[in-house]
Amino acid sequence: MYKFISMLALLFATQSNIAYAGEQSGKVLNLIVRSSDGMIYFEMENKATGKPACATHSYWIIADEKSTTGKQQMAMLLAARVSGQVISVYGTNTCTRWSDGEDVSGIIF
Repeated sequence: MYKFISMLALLFATQSNIAYAGEQSGKVLNLIVRSSDGMIYFEMENKATGKPACATHSYWIIADEKSTTGKQQMAMLLAARVSGQVISVYGTNTCTRWSDGEDVSGIIF
């Protein structure tokens, strides 16, 4: 019973964080890798909702493109772009990788 309640509390805690972060669904329109520092960012069709005040631009940024997660996210974005499939993105509610775009927390493909 204790494990069940702990898991339920964890689920509610993680879901409430996502609710306040940005989210967007649509096709990937542009996928950019900046040569000066390797930063990866992308733009999607449709409009995002719930983005933080720091995210003054519509693009999304992979927070750590050198990490395993960042590489996995890049692979998903490439697959979505090539196939034309719709994805959903949700953010971290922060702009740490670059000051005017929200960091990606997860991608659903």
